Amino acid sequence: MAQRYGGTYSPTGKSADGYDARPLKATVSPTGARSNLLFVPGALLAFLSFGSGPEALALGLGGAATWTLGAWLTREGLKAEAAYHERKVARRPALPRKILGSLLIGGGTVLAGMSHDVGLTGSALYGVIAAALHLTAFGLDPLRNKSLEGVDEFQQDRVARVVDEAEAHLTAMMGAIRRAQDPRLEARVERFQQSVREMLRTVEEDPRDLTASRRFLGVYLMGARDATIKFADIYGRNRDVGAKSDYLMLLTDLEENYVAKTRKLLEDSNTDLTVEIDVLRDRLQREGVRLD
Repeated sequence: MAQRYGGTYSPTGKSADGYDARPLKATVSPTGARSNLLFVPGALLAFLSFGSGPEALALGLGGAATWTLGAWLTREGLKAEAAYHERKVARRPALPRKILGSLLIGGGTVLAGMSHDVGLTGSALYGVIAAALHLTAFGLDPLRNKSLEGVDEFQQDRVARVVDEAEAHLTAMMGAIRRAQDPRLEARVERFQQSVREMLRTVEEDPRDLTASRRFLGVYLMGARDATIKFADIYGRNRDVGAKSDYLMLLTDLEENYVAKTRKLLEDSNTDLTVEIDVLRDRLQREGVRLD
């Protein structure tokens, strides 16, 4: 009888040292090169300000710092916007980072112009143009909460809070495992995160699943975060192979449970839909409406 191959390089297999060999889903950075280029003008302005008089130096360094802060806020705003668009239910960012970045870019341009004797009026015009170009290039921040039709706002707020907390735990996990300085461990944690995020998307699409999955998105995920932090501290000190093996087994067990629970939530949702359709059909038949 034929037997499916499940070796080291199988798409669904595992390597000899226990790592999952399945490929990760490709992800594209939401920032891109254009946001990173925003840091260049600030560095150039700071460099060119030296050798000028004290007033020009102070204005130039102030403009460079303002430009750099604006570039950083823009990059963080792009990350927040990408996370907002990825989710079915999401709150608008509490801080409009891209808009603030535009204002800082404009303010930095004013200071840069004054440091080169352009004058206040000319510098102000340059600042307005720079802020407008920044807004045109990067757009506005999301200004409204994203919600699902037919679901009350209270339930959506509950889901949004739980998802935010879960994402914070996942971020802490990745930050901790990077201290271990092992790219394959980072890839393994990222694969576990994908399984958790599949559950998050399922709960967002049907908030009724929140009660059934709250332990997975709260207690279990917090435990996984704490275990990752402890493992990273131990493995970073002495490269303990036993601790590494135990941690990989823990991730595998957790991932299998998350996958199974997500599948169960989807099956229950299909069952609930079938029941609702049957109830509606019976009600229509009692009203004299036939469905052929």
